[in-house]
Amino acid sequence: MKKYISLFIVLVGVCGSTALAQNQADALIRQGNKLYEQQKYNDAAADYQKALTKNPNYTPGLFNLGNSLYQQQKFDASRQVMTATANATKDKTAKAGVNYNIGNTYMAEKKWEDAVNSYKQTLRNNPQDLDAKYNLSYAEQMLKKQQQGGGGSKDQKKDDKKDKNKDKQKQNKDDKGKDKDKDKQNQDQQNKDNKDDKDKQDQQQQSQPSKLTQQQADQVLNALQNEEKKLQDKLNKEKGIPARMEKDW
Repeated sequence: MKKYISLFIVLVGVCGSTALAQNQADALIRQGNKLYEQQKYNDAAADYQKALTKNPNYTPGLFNLGNSLYQQQKFDASRQVMTATANATKDKTAKAGVNYNIGNTYMAEKKWEDAVNSYKQTLRNNPQDLDAKYNLSYAEQMLKKQQQGGGGSKDQKKDDKKDKNKDKQKQNKDDKGKDKDKDKQNQDQQNKDNKDDKDKQDQQQQSQPSKLTQQQADQVLNALQNEEKKLQDKLNKEKGIPARMEKDW
């Protein structure tokens, strides 16, 4: 997008009874132009407004004031001044420049359709304006993209809604499947833990010696003593016990 904005340069004054006021207006515009070139747009606008108090319909003052407002991004105010400029002049070249600058304010705000109309108006007054042709082409492309991206048909919106519902249902189904798998994993893990606990308990019980009651212990002890006595008797019988000798006197 080309944003070239020119200024009216005052070359001559106006003769007659209003010559003094016109000379003062010209001087203020020249002073405003210097400030504009220094990018002091607010100060430049003040001088242009002073010039317009000398001649409210003075085209250079209106045109340059509109430009200074544009540079301050006061786009609505700039358009109002530019519209007044177009009404104040019959010169087609001037009208073309005014509509070109109005188109630039719309471009800055991405109001593509209004920009297209402004550049077309520029070319009606000056068909050879290459900058206006370039900006018109750019604005038309952006307007087309905006219209294409602004939404589809009702059927398309319904299809999009169906697709979203299908995706949501599929997601819910997947979530339920995941929850089911998770529950099964938790149950399997619980069963495994229970089995491990049981095996551990069985192992502990097998490793521990069984405890006897006092009565059982006495019975075992008596049985052992009887077995030992029988064994001892058997051994003595096998060895033989010497007979008692009686002395023969």
